[in-house]
Parts: sequence; structure tokens; C-alpha cells
Amino acid sequence: MSAPSSRPQQTPPVTAPAVAPAPALPEDPELRWLATTYRKGERQLTVRAVVTGMILGAVMCLSNLYVVLKTGWSLGVTLTACILAFAIFRGLEATKVVKNEFTILENNAMGSVASAAGFMTGGGNMAAFPALLMLTAVRPSGISMFVWFAVIALLGVFAAIPVKRQLINREQLAFPTGTATAETLRSLHETAHAKAGAGNEKARLLGIAAAIGAALAWFRDAKGAFMPFNIPGSIPLPFEIAGRAAKDWTLTLKSELVLFGAGALMSFRTGWSLLLGGLLTYVFLAPSLVAQGLVGEVTYKAIVGWTLWPGAALLVASGLTSFALDWRSVGRSFAGLSRIFRKKKQEEQNDPMAEVECPDAWFPIGFALLGPVVVVLMWWLFEIPLWAGAIAVPLAVVMGFVAARVTGETDVTPTKALGPVTQLVYGVATPGNLAGNLMSANVTGGIGLHAADLLTDLKSGYLLGANPRQQFYAQLFGCIAGAAVVVPAFALLVPDASALGGEEWPAPSALVWAGVSQAFTNGLDALAPSARKAAFVAGLLGIALALAERFAPRRIKAFVPSASGLGIAMVIPGSNAIAMFLGSFVAELVRRWKPKLAERAIVPVSSGFIAGESLMGIAIALLVVLGVLAA
Repeated sequence: MSAPSSRPQQTPPVTAPAVAPAPALPEDPELRWLATTYRKGERQLTVRAVVTGMILGAVMCLSNLYVVLKTGWSLGVTLTACILAFAIFRGLEATKVVKNEFTILENNAMGSVASAAGFMTGGGNMAAFPALLMLTAVRPSGISMFVWFAVIALLGVFAAIPVKRQLINREQLAFPTGTATAETLRSLHETAHAKAGAGNEKARLLGIAAAIGAALAWFRDAKGAFMPFNIPGSIPLPFEIAGRAAKDWTLTLKSELVLFGAGALMSFRTGWSLLLGGLLTYVFLAPSLVAQGLVGEVTYKAIVGWTLWPGAALLVASGLTSFALDWRSVGRSFAGLSRIFRKKKQEEQNDPMAEVECPDAWFPIGFALLGPVVVVLMWWLFEIPLWAGAIAVPLAVVMGFVAARVTGETDVTPTKALGPVTQLVYGVATPGNLAGNLMSANVTGGIGLHAADLLTDLKSGYLLGANPRQQFYAQLFGCIAGAAVVVPAFALLVPDASALGGEEWPAPSALVWAGVSQAFTNGLDALAPSARKAAFVAGLLGIALALAERFAPRRIKAFVPSASGLGIAMVIPGSNAIAMFLGSFVAELVRRWKPKLAERAIVPVSSGFIAGESLMGIAIALLVVLGVLAA
């Protein structure tokens, strides 16, 4: 008889109740987005979102107008507008003035309105129109220019429709600014309940910086018997160049926070490239030009009348080279178009996205309604033949498709390349027509910019689960608001062409467009031999810099100057280049030493400086016109 086993008896394993497997997600990216991301029924394009977006967009448009006439850059406005709107509605909710929460999708829709309005200064609008005043006696009426800017922007919005699903839904291009906006909105709204004041900190910093910028502008620029004192506009540097004070060569320290803030928002590489270009231009090149008799006097206008040509050549050559290096993007844009227009009717009938996406038919309808308006305006305002205008609009729409893809892949809208391409085409097609050359390029740049802007906003909405059709409507409101603001504001700041091209309003982008238009209209033979040679050398340098930026080893690339920085430095006062460098330098120090502080503070503080000073500057200009302040 065997001994009993000492091993404990094993109980049979308990079988867990069967759990139904989770339903598999659809393989199609659009169906997966509908199932997992889309926020159906959530408040989005409300009246308060539209009104807030139009007001903030108008304010940002005024600020951008000031900045673009000073620096040549149009700055992004969406993040600033979203932070302000969040803070405004949080305050209204806290005081029980508003009962319903301002949702993340409402803020996103508001940002689409504000972005379309704020970017009315871009796309060549505030380059082509000022250049038109500088080169010709043509100054269309305010109503005409309102219609012109609005219709071009609206065409750009419609041009985004046929490529949206291909670029965002299917290929899911990055659109880095749109992605960053979505992340910012999440950080503002989705942490607000868990961490009180998380979003308000940025708004508070923005408000404080805006107050500082406005106060500085008031005590510097407001002239009147009642003013106790005025801050000097610039501080002279204590040295001479070629026997003349540094300030005669435009080298001073400016007390303009708008320039400092603009520099802080750009990369440090662009900032030090601006300083390098400014020093090369005003410390070495300009004195040499004066000594050789190629420049007759030591003034900003006289110097930039020569340096404009190499500066423009550098910018255009580098822009075209970068564009050519993105030939795959260009090719994919046309391939994508062919796929879009080969869509089968059966697929359209069974399309689950039909309820949220803009119907494809809206693009040809918008084109048919708005295209003839642009053609007639080109003929009526700028004497562009009807046949040439009829070519310009479809060409601009195609360029808009290309610009949209390049923006999605690189975050850079290639208006610096697309504008000169159109100027070259019309320099050949309508020789001698300066106005037509400029404004046809405005059509291309405007449509490309607004198509890319809508797609950038739609990327934010895609990541947040927004309804794209409602964002399309939002952009339409913004285009109207921006056009209604930018025309009278420009007339206030620039009553006539003599206000442009000086140290107060250097308008560098307008100088570049004017130079390119003159070259393509009158021919390079019209330039002085020295300027022609300099333009050729600078063009080669622009090509080399663009190639180096693309192909140089990573450790070397950081030391390759920015072609944009060098080129712009040749057409702005040296003091502007110094101020923007200082802004980029301080921002870079904060990023390296206090990265968390930089993440929280650089964008709102810089944006606040820009908004506060620029809006006060416009208010002072209005008070001068009304006779309250002295000129």
C-alpha cells in the first residue's frame, strides 16, 4: 500500500467569462477618424466664435500691417488669438457673464476666422500694393482694393477644397503649425479643469507684455504739449564708419519692442544672419559704394536704392532653388490632383465623409463665380488684358495647389518663389506693364497663401475632431473682416508713396517686389552695370545657400547663414537688423538655459510686445490725423 501523497490537491482553474473582442477599427483613415476622433454635435462655429474671431483677427491684422511695413515679415496670428479668446471667455465664465463653456472646437473655429483676417497682410498684398504706389501713380479706390483683396483670399479658400482630403485625411501631411496649434489648444482647454489657471498664465504674460509695448510706443511717439517727456526713438552707437557717425549709416539701437519681439519669434539662425547681413551692408558695402561714387549720399534711401538689387536677387534665387529642390512635392501635388478628379461617381454616392467635408462641387462653383471678378478687376484697375487675366487665375489656382503641399511638408508657404515666377510670365506676356506685373503676382501669392492657411487650420481641426465644413465657413468670415480692416489702416499709415522706403516704414518686401517687377518689365539692361553684377553674384550666393541648407551635414548646417536673413538685411535699416538679432539672441538664451520657461513665455511675451506697440502706433497715427497729437 503506497503512502498518501504530500502534494496538495490542485483545484481546477477558474475560467474567466468570455469577453467580446473590441470591434476592429476601420482600415480606411477617414473612417477611423470618424469613429475615434470626430466630435459630432459639439459646439463649433457659434456666433460668439465668429464675432470673437473677426474682432481678434482685425486686431491681429492691424498688428501684422505694422510689422510687415517695418520688417517685411507677416507673423502667425492663430496662437495669439486662441490664447486671448481662451482668457476672455474664462474671465466671462468666472464672472457668470457667460454660462456655457467656450469649447476647444469653438476656439479652433475662432482661430480659423482670426487667421484668415490676420493674414490679409501676407500673400503679397502688403508687398505688391505698396510697390505699386512706389513705382506708378496708380492708387485704386478703397472699395476697389477691398474687393480685390477679399476675392483673391476667397479664391484661395475655395482652392483648398479639392486637395484637403488627399493631403490631410489620406496622406496626413504634417502641417507643423497646424499640429502645434492643436497641441496648444489641448494644453489650454483640457488641462484647465485639472489645473486652474493653466491657460491663463500665457494670457496674463501676453497682456503684461502688450501693456509694456503700448506704454513704450506712447511715450516715444506721442508728441504734444501735454506730454511730460518723450523716450528717444534710438540710441546712437559711439563709433564712426568712413568718417561718418554710425547713425548716418542707419546703425543705432532702436527702442522698438516690435522689432525685438519679431526677432524672438524667429529662429536664432535667421537672427544672426540678419545681423551679419546688416553689418556687411552698412559697415563694409555702403561705405565702399559711397567712396566709388556709386551711391551719391549717405542716406537710407540712397543706399537701399543700390543694395535692393543684390538683396532681391539673393531672396528670389534662394526661394526658387528651395522650391525646385522640393520637386517631389510639386510632382505629388499634380499626381494627387489627377487622383482627385478621377474619383468614381459610385464612391461619391457612398462617401461617409459627405456630411462633414465640403462637397467637391464647391471648388468649380467658387472658381466660376469669383474667377471672372478677378479677371475684370485686373483689366479695370491695372490694365491687364482680359486674355492675360484669364490665364492668371487658373495658373494661380494651380500654384495654390503646389503651395498647399509644400506648406504641408515643410511649413513654409513658397510665396517668395511663386510670386517671381508669375512676374516672369507676365514680364514676357505683357512687357512694360509694371502694374500688371505686380498685381498678377499678387493673385498667385494671395491664392497660395490663403489655401495653405485654411489647410493649416484644417489640420488643427482634423487632430481635434472638428467639422471641416464649418472651418471653411469660418475662413470666409475672416477673409471679409481682414479685407475690411487692412485697406483703411494702410491708407492711414501710408497716405502717399513718399511715406514708404524710409527709415520709419522701410517696407522691405515691397522694395523687393518692386525691384523684381522692374527687372522683368524693363529688363536687366536698365540697371547700372555695378548693380547688375552684384545681382548676379548675389543670385549665385542664394542658390549656394539654398543647396547648403538642404545638403550640408547637420553639424555644419547650423552655421550656414539664412538666405532670407541676409537678403532682407540688405533692404532694411541696419538698426532693424540689430534689434531683431537681439530679440532672437535673448530668446535663444532662454531656450537653452530655461527651456520650460521658454515654452511658457516666449510666444505670449513676444506677441504681446508686437501687438501692444503696433496697435498703439496705429492709434497714435489716427490721433495725429484728428489733430489731437502733433506730427
